[in-house]
Amino acid sequence: MPAESLTTPTISLQLVDWLIIGLYFAAIVGIGLYLKRFTRTGDDFFLAGRRNSSWVAGLAFLSANLGALEILGWTGGTMKYGMFVSHFYWIGAIPAMLFLGLYMMPFYYSSRIHSVPGYLKLRFDERTRLLNAFSFGLMTLLMSGINLYLMALVLRTILGWDWHLSMWASAAAVACYIALGGLMSAIFTEIVQFFLIWFGLFLVAVLGIVELGGLDHVFAELPESMSRLWDTAAHASDNSMGVTWAGIVMGLGFVLSFGYWTTDFLVVQRAFSSKDLRSARLTPINASFFKMALPFIIVVAGLVAYKLSLLPGSGFQLLQHPTKGEPWNDTALPLLIARYYPAGLVGLGITALLAGFMAGQAGNVSAFNTVWTYDIYRVLIKKDASDTHLVWVGRVATIVGILLSVGTAYLAMQFDTIMDYIQAIFSWVNAPLFATMLLGMFWKRTTPAGAFWGLIAGMLCSFSIFLGFKLDLFPAWLVYGLTFSDSPSAMSCNMWQATWAWLLCFVLTVVISLFTSPRPESELIGLVKGLMDPSQGEARVGLLRRPVFWAVVSLAVLIFLNIWFW
Repeated sequence: MPAESLTTPTISLQLVDWLIIGLYFAAIVGIGLYLKRFTRTGDDFFLAGRRNSSWVAGLAFLSANLGALEILGWTGGTMKYGMFVSHFYWIGAIPAMLFLGLYMMPFYYSSRIHSVPGYLKLRFDERTRLLNAFSFGLMTLLMSGINLYLMALVLRTILGWDWHLSMWASAAAVACYIALGGLMSAIFTEIVQFFLIWFGLFLVAVLGIVELGGLDHVFAELPESMSRLWDTAAHASDNSMGVTWAGIVMGLGFVLSFGYWTTDFLVVQRAFSSKDLRSARLTPINASFFKMALPFIIVVAGLVAYKLSLLPGSGFQLLQHPTKGEPWNDTALPLLIARYYPAGLVGLGITALLAGFMAGQAGNVSAFNTVWTYDIYRVLIKKDASDTHLVWVGRVATIVGILLSVGTAYLAMQFDTIMDYIQAIFSWVNAPLFATMLLGMFWKRTTPAGAFWGLIAGMLCSFSIFLGFKLDLFPAWLVYGLTFSDSPSAMSCNMWQATWAWLLCFVLTVVISLFTSPRPESELIGLVKGLMDPSQGEARVGLLRRPVFWAVVSLAVLIFLNIWFW
């Protein structure tokens, strides 16, 4: 439990600040109440009626990811890893988002599924669907707990609110508008939250640059291990993350990144709400441009906090971790808001933070209620459930999911940098799942037996390696063999355990598939490359409206940024 020293507020809010925060909470609950009247069917509640444009779905797609992971997690992560954090936005996101839009979305959208586990049922069998549904459900609860924990951290750090009150108040607000309006309500509020995050937090980076005397001064005299993207990636000892370019490219850029962006139903669900296939394909491609811009807010703010913490007489000091007594990196952004924002603007800054946490929370909860309802409840408990009954179950699952998330919030406190915890979770579930999905979509010979046993082996491999690192069970030679480093960081370990899990799942799935019987091709129409249904194509449009054109533009910008910050 947080130390009592944190009950003293960092700043005192003025009336105008309270009004801004109060209006925000009233608005999101009001949206849920208003949209409830339009949420009658399962498609309305779980897929927002499948009528969103690519821009609406794209902003919601990114906003669902803009939770604790992006805002507090990577601001604090920058203080530990420096510019290397940008890899998680550029190499660790953009290629996978473009691949999802161009190659995987046609399989997802055209099959008219409600969830990613639903695709596994159509492509393989029920047991593979259930395995992924249960593991994904557990993962979303853990991630939801992270958002609750960090939301409560902000309220406690800045306002001095009681820790328990902060978490329960935050949980209650999310439960209200998701239970009322489902995914439709989540998407509407995520779009509002998207703009609040940008306008509310952009000034933190700007004012930090001004105080330090310009952007050049922010980067000046940074340790070389924190100041570049690729120059220091040749040897693990040359950078603060303790990872080589191979770990970045394979572990992050391929396994963790593709595993998250192409298989995590939390974000993919937003694309499912699009009105047609072209819009669904454009959803992650449109979002990629905004994703690339985020380091100019998050990473710059983290570098400002790092420089201020070393500047004599700056008065900037991180709070101590409540259980470890070490500097608490995740408090960096709230302290910057307290430092720079005057009355009124403080209310906007806090609202932006809360909006980010609630976007991530809403994304996890809406994904959880869909997977629970369609992939667990309807399969194992009530196979003949009516559409109306399933909507009711989804609302109940929302409340239960929120309550379970409060419990997992306390687990998040055990990590001084929350991103280490988040990436570990992704490596357990998403990394091996990506191998299963890749083979399932692009190799028709992949069998249900190969997919099921390969996925189990990959998940067990990742979790076993995680425990070995966490409990210090491995001898030095094995640590080096697994990470190619004598003293890998927690993040480096996550990258490599994800890589080994993906490789094991991929190889074992192929081997087992070669000795077991595949499903008939007639059952795989629309689910595998080369067996697409001609009637499920998209309408021909001009060049500027084609997904492939904007994907090429996004890729060109990505290449430019990596060369510029090499």
